[in-house]
Amino acid sequence: MVKSKKLIIFIPSIEDGGVEKNLYLISNFLSKKFQNIILITYQSSKKKKFLHNIKIINPWFNFLNMKGRYLKYFFCLLSLIRILLINRNYLILSFQANIFAIFVAKIFDVKIVSRSNSSSVGWSKNYIKQYIFKLYFKKADKIVVNSYDFKKEMDKKYMINTECILNPFEFSKIRKLSNKKVKKIYNKNSLKLISLARLTSQKDFMTLLKSMKNLKRNKVELVIIGKGLEKVRLKSYILKNNLNDKVKLLGYKPNPFPYLKQANIFILTSKFEGSPNVLVEALFLKKFVISTNCPTGPKEILKNGRYGALFKVGDHRNISKFIDNFKFSKKVNNKIHEGYKSTKRFEYEKNCDKYLQLIQNYLN
Repeated sequence: MVKSKKLIIFIPSIEDGGVEKNLYLISNFLSKKFQNIILITYQSSKKKKFLHNIKIINPWFNFLNMKGRYLKYFFCLLSLIRILLINRNYLILSFQANIFAIFVAKIFDVKIVSRSNSSSVGWSKNYIKQYIFKLYFKKADKIVVNSYDFKKEMDKKYMINTECILNPFEFSKIRKLSNKKVKKIYNKNSLKLISLARLTSQKDFMTLLKSMKNLKRNKVELVIIGKGLEKVRLKSYILKNNLNDKVKLLGYKPNPFPYLKQANIFILTSKFEGSPNVLVEALFLKKFVISTNCPTGPKEILKNGRYGALFKVGDHRNISKFIDNFKFSKKVNNKIHEGYKSTKRFEYEKNCDKYLQLIQNYLN
């Protein structure tokens, strides 16, 4: 245990996505190596996810249960500033609100490692934003990304040298969780499809529903697990297009793995990602995967289609065609087997140790 090291982990809004899974694994791993870890977040309800030796600081305003991300950013930044006014002997590891965290770090002359989670396609859509990001990314001590395609994009667009560390996974825990007993969600003789994600525009579930509408094949069932702002819109489309017998919205499930285990095919329709955890989880549970070739991550995880199938963002006709023609074969089984073996590169200890080494370099 290293006693003299001080680390602040900054993530104002903890939700229920892949970023948070990475946050819990990385934070808890680091807490076994360092003392004096502080985690600043607005979400006091998530304390149980962290080991007891991580000191969690919530702004006192969090009793107001604010929904907007930027208000959470503001009050958590105030907490960060308050800490640094008293003691600047910290390294900041930011998972969110990175530009704001970098700005505060530079004011106080504190080192910061910033972790970007998804392709800039989703958050850098105009020249003013691109200019601001280019300016402040260069001021960070290191930017961490989670896929090599993402690294290429960031390095070229912002003229920086990012560090790629793949997302860590506790595969033994995933296997154990997948064996929990839950209600069967499919009919016996159907082709069983599943998709897991927040119901947001980024995940583009409308493309998936359009593909279900155009199917020629009978006995196909799709289950969608997740919550979000698009739920009403998706429900309306399902009703208007008589898809009730084909599509089920199950809502959010704290443990989605027993449901994923029941499926034959996992489908990702995202417009952009960083490195989608759910593709790795589907490969590990030996599901055939089809995914958009979106920036960034899917092409890399599926090795240009070697471990699954890729299609163009928004191409619902291609999804329909694939589902209509799908059948298990030696070729498909080989892809599933090779995809399963490929998940070793995401092993927990190996990738968390890279975070440890990086942070030690900046704390010395």
